[in-house]
Formats: sequence, C-alpha cells, structure tokens
Amino acid sequence: MTEEAKFILEEIKEGMQHALTHLEKEFHKFRTGKASPQMLEGVRVEYYGNPTSVDKIANINTPDARTIIVQPWEKAMLNPLAKAILDANLGFNPQNNGEILRITVPPLTEERRRELVKKAKGEAEIARVSIRNIRRNAVEDAKKLEKEGLSEDDIKVLEKEIQHITDSFIAQADKILEHKEKDVMTV
Repeated sequence: MTEEAKFILEEIKEGMQHALTHLEKEFHKFRTGKASPQMLEGVRVEYYGNPTSVDKIANINTPDARTIIVQPWEKAMLNPLAKAILDANLGFNPQNNGEILRITVPPLTEERRRELVKKAKGEAEIARVSIRNIRRNAVEDAKKLEKEGLSEDDIKVLEKEIQHITDSFIAQADKILEHKEKDVMTV
C-alpha cells in the first residue's frame, strides 16, 4: 500500500474517532438521574464581566448519586452561580447555605427517560452521518489517487479497507448508544 493510501486510512480513523469522542461528550451532558459534574458543563456565570464556566470559578463534586455540591472559591459568587444554574433551565433548584450550593438531582419520570432516549438516538445518528461523510471524502481522495497513477486493484483494496473501518466505527457508535439507552432507562 502506498504512503498516500496509508495517510488516507490514518486520516479517516482520526476523524471517525473524533466523531465518537464528540458523541460520548454529548452523552455526558444528559441528565440520567445520577449526579455528575458534567451536568453543569454548559453553565456560564458572569465573573468580573466575562462569561465563565462554573468549573473555572468553583469546585464541583458529587458526594452521592443524587447530589452535586458547588463550592465557589469566592463566597460572593454564590448568588450569581445559583442564578446561572437556574437560568440554564436544567431542572435544578440549587440550595444556598452561605458556604456552598447543594443541588439535588430529581429522579427522572418515564416520559423524560423516553425523551432522553430519543435525543440520544438523534445524537448517535449525527455521529453516524459524520462517519459516513468522512468515508465519502476518503473514497473521493482514493479516486484522485487513481488519476495520479495508482492501479485500479489497489484502489479497490483501499476502498474495501475504508468501508471496513467505517463499519467498525458505526458499530462502535451503536454500542455507545445501546449503553446510554440502558443507562437512561434503568431506574
């Protein structure tokens, strides 16, 4: 196999792995009934005039499966943090005791679980489309190599390898989705 062909294969593996990593990151944001610091990942709070993520101005931990503790490094940030968490519309109601914010993660209803599974399937489909787009671009690059003098047989082998890698990554995306569905539907 030529260097160009090996380069194409490495590029698609890297791109497809990035798609799976993105899918896993999106799934971490899902509220599945278990407390996780990632649930506050998208929350921004005004900090000296700049919108700043919560984890940059506070310590976030989960002492148990239903509680998130947010301990700001400056006590003056307690109220702005509580307001930002409420404004993020995550379904949380932070309790301020003057030292920390305590967030109790409410259990999910059956309806909400089904909504989350539907959303998870949508995110997984986005990842699969991304993987297929990477495959399409790689096949186009392979056809360009044919015009540059690579034999037709070598192109067929390369296209077969591209398809094999694509199938492998789509199967991984499906496995990640299956695991997330099971996690969301478990009471």
